[in-house]
Amino acid sequence: MKRVWKSVLGVVLIAAVSAGAAIGTSTYLMNKNHKESSYTIDSEYGFKQPVHLTHYNTVAAENIDFTIAAEKAVHAVVHIKSTTQSRVQGGRQYIDPFEYFFGFGNRGYQNQPRQRVGFGSGVIISVDGYIITNNHVIEGADEIEVTLNDGRKFIAKLIGNDPSTDIALLKIEGKDFLTMPFGDSDKLKVGEWVLAVGNPFNLTSTVTAGIVSAKGRGVFTGSEDRNKIASYIQTDAAVNPGNSGGALVNTKGELIGINTLIYSETGNFAGYSFAVPISIAGKVASDLKQYGTVQRAVLGVSIMDVKNLTDEQKEKVKVLEGAYVADFAARSSAKEAGMEAGDVITAVNDVKVRSVSALQEQVSRYRPGDKVKVVVDRSGSSKLFTVELRNMQGNTEVVKSSGDAAELLGAAFKELTPKQKQQLGISYGIEVVGVTNGKMKDAGIQKGYIIMIVNDQKVSSVDEFEKIVDRVLKAGGEDQVLFIKGISPNGRTRYYAIDLAQ
Repeated sequence: MKRVWKSVLGVVLIAAVSAGAAIGTSTYLMNKNHKESSYTIDSEYGFKQPVHLTHYNTVAAENIDFTIAAEKAVHAVVHIKSTTQSRVQGGRQYIDPFEYFFGFGNRGYQNQPRQRVGFGSGVIISVDGYIITNNHVIEGADEIEVTLNDGRKFIAKLIGNDPSTDIALLKIEGKDFLTMPFGDSDKLKVGEWVLAVGNPFNLTSTVTAGIVSAKGRGVFTGSEDRNKIASYIQTDAAVNPGNSGGALVNTKGELIGINTLIYSETGNFAGYSFAVPISIAGKVASDLKQYGTVQRAVLGVSIMDVKNLTDEQKEKVKVLEGAYVADFAARSSAKEAGMEAGDVITAVNDVKVRSVSALQEQVSRYRPGDKVKVVVDRSGSSKLFTVELRNMQGNTEVVKSSGDAAELLGAAFKELTPKQKQQLGISYGIEVVGVTNGKMKDAGIQKGYIIMIVNDQKVSSVDEFEKIVDRVLKAGGEDQVLFIKGISPNGRTRYYAIDLAQ
């Protein structure tokens, strides 16, 4: 019997020692390199490959519980209905047949009002009713209605919007709203499970699941906005019309992105969707709340991806990834810090930069006046620079919002009456009813001037004019100009150019 126990104990000890050796070896390998071991083995196909710890700290997909994250998310995601009232202008006017044939009331042409209704999603990010959504969900809306998951309806106020990131911030009145906590989109990994929560096709509180397919994805949207930030989280979670502005959520129930785009030739989901990382969207929302517009920081460089360089440009480039500095702005803080054309930006504040979109994502987190550490590769040598970021105008001042337009222009406006339109022989325009010190007075515009066209757009209301000024102010740089065509008080057509940046 003693011999039997000795044999058993011997086997157990050998097994324990073997297991301990295996655990020790694994621990050593993991501590040495989490990604790949320097040890190699001959694969079954005869090639030498490093030892991969493929099963280290992983969880099988079937063991992941999505219910907690979904339960948290659906109560913080809202349905958004945007309504826009528009009138047919110019030659496209509606003739009432009863007026025309029978002469009831006022004969002739009538502007027929049309109502456009759009739907989307949003995410409550504050207990006092702040909601983040996409700009394209509410752009141009006269009324924004928000419906909570419990059925309550609110009329929302637009706090601010940013076309460059397609982010907007709304506010509803109330307190103790259910919110969604912010996650860390930087820590998100390719292959990680995520949920998309929104209202596709007006189907409220819809949850779909997928994985992160890519990060820092630059997507061409057809926009000519030079300031557009395109560094998206790509997923294969099903997203359809109505999901825009909804939440991309990790398995902890944290907000890591705002669903914005889909890749499709039909308009419906075709396999991939794209979300603005919360690292960008959260900063934009914060700026809109504090300043009414985004405080966008720039390095003052013209950049391109290393993979898109010409053969001549590639001759001195010694890295395969990064943002190549092709040129500098007139007032460039990067150039003043010592950077040169031909440098390749590889990191910002210790975060690796692999592409132009990745650089845009990193810089977009900061405001003018912030200082960042930028690492560049110059013909194979690594150099570190400290750069003070600036705004589009080349300084570190707070950028004014569209709410400052009246003060900036130094004028007051009102819409034309039907009698004025008849006397002038026009069907649209607004009148300058007062001029004080400001851009308009400097340009020579007087009281009584009729503004008809601004930057090739017809102006029929003060609201339309303010929206044009808003877009110009947000464009920044050399694009901050109003080209105005109208009628002076003496009846002559006059043209003016107003530089809002100076």
